[in-house]
Amino acid sequence: MPFIVLILGIALLLFMITKLKLNTFVSLIITAILVALGLGMNPASIADAIKTGIGSTLGELAIVFGFGAMIGRLVSDSGGSYRIAKTLIDKFGKKRLQIAIVIASFIIGMSLFFEVGLVLLTPIVFAVALEADVPFVYLGIPMAAALSATQGFLPPQPAPTAVATALGANIGEVLLFGIIVAIPAVLIAGPLFTKFAEKFVPSAFVVKKSLPAFGEVKEYKLDETPSFGLSVLTSLLPAIFMAVNTIYQLIFHGGKAVAKPSGFDAVISMLGNPMIAMVIALVFAIWSMGFHRGKKMSDVSKSIEASVKSIAMLLLVIGGGGAFKQVLIDGGVGDAVKNIMMHSSLSPIILGWLVAVILRVSLGSATVAGMTAAGLVMPLMASLNVNPVMMALAIGAGSLAASHVNDAGFWMFKEYFDLTMKQTFSIWTVLETLISIVGLIMVLILNSILGLF
Repeated sequence: MPFIVLILGIALLLFMITKLKLNTFVSLIITAILVALGLGMNPASIADAIKTGIGSTLGELAIVFGFGAMIGRLVSDSGGSYRIAKTLIDKFGKKRLQIAIVIASFIIGMSLFFEVGLVLLTPIVFAVALEADVPFVYLGIPMAAALSATQGFLPPQPAPTAVATALGANIGEVLLFGIIVAIPAVLIAGPLFTKFAEKFVPSAFVVKKSLPAFGEVKEYKLDETPSFGLSVLTSLLPAIFMAVNTIYQLIFHGGKAVAKPSGFDAVISMLGNPMIAMVIALVFAIWSMGFHRGKKMSDVSKSIEASVKSIAMLLLVIGGGGAFKQVLIDGGVGDAVKNIMMHSSLSPIILGWLVAVILRVSLGSATVAGMTAAGLVMPLMASLNVNPVMMALAIGAGSLAASHVNDAGFWMFKEYFDLTMKQTFSIWTVLETLISIVGLIMVLILNSILGLF
């Protein structure tokens, strides 16, 4: 019965979002209430479950996401992101443009949301494609693959950070192992897949001399932008702090966090905390991309305010996903999954991936799919001794699969690159699914290697 209620709940959520065009956050809350009633929860406790789900999910994530968006916007508005992309492209030359685009997109994707990264990089990719006389999609595929992989595997991006937090996984370890998982996924779904796409979808690889209409593009003079090194440092500072903390723990404490750190351990632990890392990085960004560039505080504040507006609804959707997750747990769906899986030969990591895939196909949102999948597999973690880092990455991989018409990324890719529906399914949907499958394979390999130690 719990599974029937869950399926009906997901169907209702999909209906409200796709057919009724109801706001995703509102749809999640309504679905959570109805699913809770269907699961037989005490009506008086439903509100507490929703409150708990939203509060526990948005705890430190509000600062991580909010400050992350502010940093990304400051780097973008100062021309720093343009400098990163242009420098790499100049260094690599025309023959290795795809690799340059992958690296630039990977770096920028770590500090920007997918949609923002796509909007930022697309004009640059178009300009480079025109200059090099190559099809837009030839460079667009590796760009999209790199941006997408960072959203699925690398904190401090919303989905992997939210899933890792829900599962109790170490954020720094998720970041380090996520990079290992993301690199082959990007290379296969990017440059390698491009060669196959050219053969199977040749109509999409026509060299065009005009740019599709995709909104106003801000132009920068290269000599007026921040230096390459300062732009990269500002974009990656939060990731650097978290990586340093994780490497320190691996070297001096065998990868285990100290229960009550003191002295230098406490300082490193503080700097490696995602929330503290974001606060320090934002203060640095205000200086490096603001005051250091001769900007006034009023200009910096405008960028910060614009960034907050762009993520307000995202935060609510993440909170709604947390509410839905909590209802599933309190209503007994998690225990039902646990009881079934205790007698199943299916790997819990594969299960986590599969649940995320089903939710991704149904709902479109990678974040909602990841958060809901995390709630469903959480009861398995302790009973089957599953590595939470590997589970978080597996769910991240599953949450990227089979993007189609209920995903905003599908439409952005279609419109920006002036593709037909058939071309978009053949390129974008396949690209996302390749990242998902390669990601799962890499997680299974890593999990097997870690199991030997």
